[in-house]
Amino acid sequence: MPTGEGATGAGSYPSLANDPALGDNGYAVYIVVLGKRAMPPFGDMMNNDQVAAVVNYLRTHFGNNYVDRVAPEDIQAIRP
Repeated sequence: MPTGEGATGAGSYPSLANDPALGDNGYAVYIVVLGKRAMPPFGDMMNNDQVAAVVNYLRTHFGNNYVDRVAPEDIQAIRP
């Protein structure tokens, strides 16, 4: 959803708004790169700079205010 609240309908999409799990930047990187349950992995489609940009965006929008930024080097450490 545009405001990060998640949705339920054809599937269940968890909220990203005010999400305490995003406080752990390694968790967010892991999910974007490797996926989890219904979330597909995007690691093969995105380079380290792109993943870092997405994770940093999620961690600073939708009511999330995690100021420690993820660097491209952090992404490489998660990749298989």
